[in-house]
Amino acid sequence: MKIVVCVKQVPDTAAKVVVQNGQVTWGDAPLVLNPWDEYAVEAALQVGGDVTVITMGEQGGNEALKHSLAMGCNNAVLVSDPALASADSQATARVLAAAIQKIGDVDLVFFGKQAIDGDGGVTAAQTARVLGWPILSSAAGIEATDGRLKVDRSMEEGRQQVEAPLPAVVSVTKDVGEPRYPSFMGIRKASRAKIPTWSLADLGIDAPRAVVAWPEVSNPPVREVVCEIITGDSPEEIANTLADKILAEKVI
Repeated sequence: MKIVVCVKQVPDTAAKVVVQNGQVTWGDAPLVLNPWDEYAVEAALQVGGDVTVITMGEQGGNEALKHSLAMGCNNAVLVSDPALASADSQATARVLAAAIQKIGDVDLVFFGKQAIDGDGGVTAAQTARVLGWPILSSAAGIEATDGRLKVDRSMEEGRQQVEAPLPAVVSVTKDVGEPRYPSFMGIRKASRAKIPTWSLADLGIDAPRAVVAWPEVSNPPVREVVCEIITGDSPEEIANTLADKILAEKVI
């Protein structure tokens, strides 16, 4: 089985993201594999087969790919082109679909549920639409046999079982299983890996037009927070003082 996992490189979850001169920056914090995409890589490795991991980003943005290779993926591809600097999720989907088609004969494409930076959670469905393949979202359990895919979807009310023919696109949740730690040999292999970079010309497409733009980005307003410790001679006095302050501030 030929599998592709689409991943994203994002700022570390501990990074403090701010806006400077109209641009989003996270300072010196490292870029890492999107945590949700780790579950997508794990799901692909559980299904088994030839697994290729793809990311779209700037030159040198290979940390997410190397982490995926260290986990056990067989191949990695970076899609990078200056024309993609302002790509939205729809443009990203078109580029990823072109990369998947360039790889050829792909049976399954995995995505994480969402990315922790954009947090849209729509790229998997958009990519499936471009490919013309079924999308099975919120997967908690996956079984691929005899040219068909069976998925247990995680829902608020419980689980829903769905089925579709291959090829298909799947977005996964944490319920697929805890991502494995990269092995020592996997880390060594990833460090020596030569990761090819594909441009839009390599994919044979023009730069997709973004339909969503961010004309302006700003930091949230600073909120002044003041903490006050209420004291008194008895619990009743403290409670009455607290109630008076809540009423004065029109909280209730």
